[in-house]
Parts: sequence; structure tokens; C-alpha cells
Amino acid sequence: MKDDVLRGAEKPRPDSVRRKPLTVSQSGLVTAETRKGERELPLVICPSVGGVDLAAWAKNNRQRVQAHLLKYGGILFRNFDVSSAEAFEQFVIASSSELLPYKERSSPRTRVSNNIYTSTDYPADQSIFLHNENSYQRAWPLKIFFFCAVPPAQGGETPIADCRRVFERIAPKIRRRFIEKGWMLVRNFGHGLSLTWQSVFQTEDRAAVEDYCREAGIEAEWRGDRLRTRQVRRAAASHPVTGEMVWFNHAAFFHVSTLEPSTRDVLLAGLEEEDLPNNTYYGDGLPIEPSVLEEVREAYRNETVTFTWQKGDILMLDNMLVAHGRNPYAGQRKILVAMAEPFSPPAETFD
Repeated sequence: MKDDVLRGAEKPRPDSVRRKPLTVSQSGLVTAETRKGERELPLVICPSVGGVDLAAWAKNNRQRVQAHLLKYGGILFRNFDVSSAEAFEQFVIASSSELLPYKERSSPRTRVSNNIYTSTDYPADQSIFLHNENSYQRAWPLKIFFFCAVPPAQGGETPIADCRRVFERIAPKIRRRFIEKGWMLVRNFGHGLSLTWQSVFQTEDRAAVEDYCREAGIEAEWRGDRLRTRQVRRAAASHPVTGEMVWFNHAAFFHVSTLEPSTRDVLLAGLEEEDLPNNTYYGDGLPIEPSVLEEVREAYRNETVTFTWQKGDILMLDNMLVAHGRNPYAGQRKILVAMAEPFSPPAETFD
């Protein structure tokens, strides 16, 4: 494996602290501000005058928005008059492209309209670990958008982390092994503990599932009316535009050790490891060491930043440059999600 894929600072940078905003650009209708620092998340764009049509502005400034997104990884659009799923959809299309459907699902979501979905329908008292949307698939969206329709009364932030910096924080020997071996996701559908294969693949036809898995590089094994799948994916990737290396996988996210302790204990008390709804391994099937998983989780934690949702906020992320998650919350919370710009890299083999 070439050394250039392992480049990055060997010493972690000091954890960032909240600083006063620094104006980085201004253009009549909007201002763009960020915390002091080269790549602090997120860049915040606000209207500088009343009545700005965000979708129209985004369409006329698409290149400018894209340049900001590639530099910072995430943009928070705040204080614009965006109050509905329809207005959110118009912005996504204006700033990106046609919205993508949610395929090969890993979490329960509700379709709101067209390809606008609710964020993961998951118990409010539990957190969702940081991840890049669909990194376990052969193709994934380059952009993901979040819209705050109803802000939570307490908590419920969407933590985000720059995956360029996560990559740099992980020890080179750990990066090297993951890059050489990839990582494996094993999923068991059913048991009443996970999504059914019918829900995940949006079909009742076993043959259609088998065809999908064959095309997607997924090994499918039927166990009566249940399905077990295995897939090996890359753990790090080069961004198709910037060429920067990013830590891009669900290896820690889906590993049983990352679950909330109460959930983990219940699952392990009733199931063998091979029957867990989700679990991960190195690409050759060997277990990932607990110390390695903890280092990966710590890298995410050290790069995590948060902001408090306000009604009408839109968060736009480059899905390869920035990972996202969810904090526990109290009260109502309604965050809508959209994805755009599918990307499918060349097929990759592992040792």
C-alpha cells in the first residue's frame, strides 16, 4: 500500500474550542461566517437583507456554495424563510440535483414526500454514532441535507466531524490494515430486532433481492425465511473532487461494542455473535480488536462539533468529508433528510 494514502498529521491537534465568528465572505444578499480556524465546522450562511429566496440564491451561486462545501465540509443555512418540506426540496434541487431514494436501508425512516425522509426513527433517549451515509454500499450520495422542521426542546443536536481529520488522528498502522483488508459488514434480517429484508430492499421478491445483492457485491445467505448478508467495503477513500483521504466506513458504527450498553447486553444475552442484527469485522472476517475500535471512536469524538438546531435551519454536508450522528433529546424533534449526487467508485479488491 502506497505511503501517500497514509499521509496526515501524526500528532492530534488540540481540541477546538468555541470562538467568536470570523467573517470569510460577504456578497450583498448573504454573509458567511465560521469559527476561527481553517476548516472549522460548520460554515454558517445567513441573509444580510430581508426576503432572500434561498433556493433562487443557491441556484445562482451553486459554484460558490460548492467551493465552500469542499473547503469546510458542511454549511449551515440559517434565518432564511424555509418552513416546509417543499421549500426544503426546492433548495436541495437548486443547490445540487435530483433527490435520491433511500435504498439498502439500515434504519427506519418515514417518507415525507418524494425522496424527502424523516431522520432515523430511533428512541429519543439514545444516541446515534457518527457515520457517513451509505458508506456500506457500493455507491453512495456525495451530498446529504438536513432540515429542522421542529427543533427539540432539549438536546437532539446533529454532531458532525471532519473525516479528513478523523483519518489523520488514527494511527498509521491501523489505517494501513483497514486500507489493505477493508471492513466487513454482516447483517441478519428479522428476529424482530432489526429491519426485515423486505423493508431494507423494498421488495417481497427473493429473486429481486438476490439480483440486487449480486450487482452490489453482497453475499446473500437464506436461512429459512430469514436473510444473512456479508459485504466487504473500503475503509478509507479519496474524495473524487479534492483527492483528500477520508475515513469513510461504518466499521465502528455497526460494531456491537458501539451500541448503548443496555441494548448491547440484551442482544448478547439472547443471540450468538454471528446472529446479531449488525456486526463488523476486518475484510478477511477476523475480529477487530477492542483497542482499535476504541481508537477509532476516540478519533471521531475528538473531531466532533455541535450546534443547536433552530427552526428552519438547513445543514448541507459533503457526505464523504463530514460524518454525522444524533444526540439524545427531549420533547418533539422533526429533522428531515434528503440525499443527492450518487457516486460509484471503481470496484476494489482486498487481500
